[in-house]
Amino acid sequence: MIETIYYIILIYFLLGGIGFYIINRKKDYRVAQKSYTKFGVYFIIINILFFSIAINTLVFQYLSILIIGVGFFELFRLFRKSGYRTKGFYLLSLIVFVILSTGFLLYGTLQKELILFSFIVLSIFDSFSQITGQLFGRKKLFPKTSPNKTLGGLIGGGFIAITSSFFLCNLFSEPNLKTTAISLGVVFFAFTGDLAASFYKRKFNVKDYSNLIPGHGGFLDRFDSLIVAGAWVAFYQYVLNI
Repeated sequence: MIETIYYIILIYFLLGGIGFYIINRKKDYRVAQKSYTKFGVYFIIINILFFSIAINTLVFQYLSILIIGVGFFELFRLFRKSGYRTKGFYLLSLIVFVILSTGFLLYGTLQKELILFSFIVLSIFDSFSQITGQLFGRKKLFPKTSPNKTLGGLIGGGFIAITSSFFLCNLFSEPNLKTTAISLGVVFFAFTGDLAASFYKRKFNVKDYSNLIPGHGGFLDRFDSLIVAGAWVAFYQYVLNI
């Protein structure tokens, strides 16, 4: 089963690679190179996380601690670079991040199949919202906070992710109503988490959290949606338990 799921992921990445090629074929060489670097690094990250879950979720839990730790560092880094301005906003952001991080850590303790299912849905949404947004996105949703987010990207990525969840339901043997609710929540909270991370950057007038990951704007830029969506899945499983 794990091998089948991984082959499905490879097919999606192949389709994503084709999409990135179509997007970048007429762009300036440097712009296209940055885009391909981002795609390649993202592929490596997804593989590391996928196998950490598939082989032993304890490894994923250790990686989660690393992600959260670096996330706290990046939040403080921007606060420090600003000259310690907007202390109230920073403290509120820390409280929210602590709550989400707690949920994300609990996410790593869930059933392996549930983690894999939600992680794959998230990865599909994350990838194809960018691709469909660049291909078909015209209407910007939050031009001041996150100018790259478009209605086309949200609808396209959400549609592909939710549709894919029906093909992945055999991985997570639960009623269709539950898998659909989890998938819808993953899409919504992944988008919300990414938007919140962008809002934090704009508050401190910076483009990136750090340059720790090539082609990306830092750990939070890459893992914001995973943290928030993971916290949602943990909340659904431990609290709602529908």
